[in-house]
Amino acid sequence: MNNINNINRRKFLEIFGVCSCGLVFTSCTTAPITERKQLKLIPESTLNRQAVQIYENVKRKAKLSKDKKQLDEIKEIGSRIEESVSAYFDSKNEKDPTYNFNWEYILIDDDKIKNAWCMPGGKIAVYTGILKITKNKHGLASVMGHEIAHAVAKHSVERASRALILNLGTQIADIASGGKISAASRSAGVDVAGLIRTFGIDNPFGRKQESEADYLGLIFSSLAGYDIRESVKIWERMKEAHKGNEPPQWMSTHPSSTKRIISLNLWIPEIIIKYPPIKKII
Repeated sequence: MNNINNINRRKFLEIFGVCSCGLVFTSCTTAPITERKQLKLIPESTLNRQAVQIYENVKRKAKLSKDKKQLDEIKEIGSRIEESVSAYFDSKNEKDPTYNFNWEYILIDDDKIKNAWCMPGGKIAVYTGILKITKNKHGLASVMGHEIAHAVAKHSVERASRALILNLGTQIADIASGGKISAASRSAGVDVAGLIRTFGIDNPFGRKQESEADYLGLIFSSLAGYDIRESVKIWERMKEAHKGNEPPQWMSTHPSSTKRIISLNLWIPEIIIKYPPIKKII
């Protein structure tokens, strides 16, 4: 019986391997500008539709700020970055990654959350708490440029696709090991495969995407005419706000504030020269 199981398991792995390779090779693309190879198995249109539903739910449940002046500034910054991104890719005779976006901006009244995010398709939210860190329009443009970069680079599509492959891969690895991985998890009371995936795959990949968004965000903010040197000051203030309570980098999906400051200082001089403003700030 064991021999039969081994044969069946081996045959299944061979078939899965062939199918997976074909799927992966036909679904590989590259990120805009950085040309980092990406795996995209999930249709972007699917995530965009889901993002609209989630965004509308957030709008219903969150406390939206009544500060019209601040929201107008957010929309103005977003609009300038939107136009600059499209103009850049048009100037390169390349397909605009945002051609199918339906941009929208909200300001959520929550001073405790120092954050902003951008969903697939250009659905953006800024929390009032981050405004204490950004301080001015250039700082805010750096944060928004970073979030917009996530959407432009299709990071959500990539994460969803990788999750699909990793979930299948974990199941296949358990089959290949004869159930030893799941047995070890039950014995230890810990999700062994989950820990390996989190700290060995997900977190490093998350940091890679965050660094790419930092880099692309600088480019998009520079193209829009904002002073990207303000981004360094943001992370200096963020580091101070954390008061040394940041988790070790290997445990996080984000680079540390110190790492980000170092990287930004390296990138900024080159980006200022290579990606001058397409649209000047009035």
